[in-house]
Amino acid sequence: MSERLSELAGKAALITGGGSGIGAACARELAARGAKVTVADVDEAAAKEVAEEIRGLAWAVDLLDVRALEDLRLDVDILVNNAGVQSINPIEDFEPEKFRTLLALMVEAPFLLVRAVLPHMYEAGFGRIVNISSVHGLRASEYKVAYVTAKHGLEGLSKVTALEGGPRGVTSNCVNPGYVRTPLVTRQIADQARTHGIDEQEVLSKILLTESAIKRLVEPEEVAALVGWLASPAAGMVTGASYTMDGGWSAR
Repeated sequence: MSERLSELAGKAALITGGGSGIGAACARELAARGAKVTVADVDEAAAKEVAEEIRGLAWAVDLLDVRALEDLRLDVDILVNNAGVQSINPIEDFEPEKFRTLLALMVEAPFLLVRAVLPHMYEAGFGRIVNISSVHGLRASEYKVAYVTAKHGLEGLSKVTALEGGPRGVTSNCVNPGYVRTPLVTRQIADQARTHGIDEQEVLSKILLTESAIKRLVEPEEVAALVGWLASPAAGMVTGASYTMDGGWSAR
């Protein structure tokens, strides 16, 4: 067995939103590194499909039911907070309930899951928490008030976790991709076309990638490769960081 195939052997990993897109790519990556992966997703069929592929476990869970997460205790060594959604509208038209929903899913649920896994990680003296943030955790764009607010909140959660967990062997970091080739982005392109009154190809070239030096979407497997490294023993001194993968967007 190669070193890469065994470096996470014996470790349990949990990935939210693991049924598709970035989450599914992360599930495959961590499984390839030897971890036993639980694929958590609101879509039970999708979670089971990915779990069967990687010989992992499926957890059908609605992370918006935050009350149900409050008393959880999870024996997990690697937590990847990935689940997320997008909603696009000007602030004055943005529905308050939708705003609360995005914050619950992308800030409150990650907090509750971090809270659930830390006792086990502290006892083991090892833990890896990777939060899938976004370039929008570091920058802002119009019409995305809830998403930008949530990702900025996730950045803060990650840094506090890094400070508290560091002395006890737990690292916490954010991965900050630009636009990734996922169903979420595909839907967003259609939403942006509607909002701006332009066609979808113009959305890609003139809006989504206008700030990027590399004019293409990020592939889910590229994000997963970085997550895999952050979960590995080699990243033991990396914590409280935000790793951009945005084609140069945040260099401006």
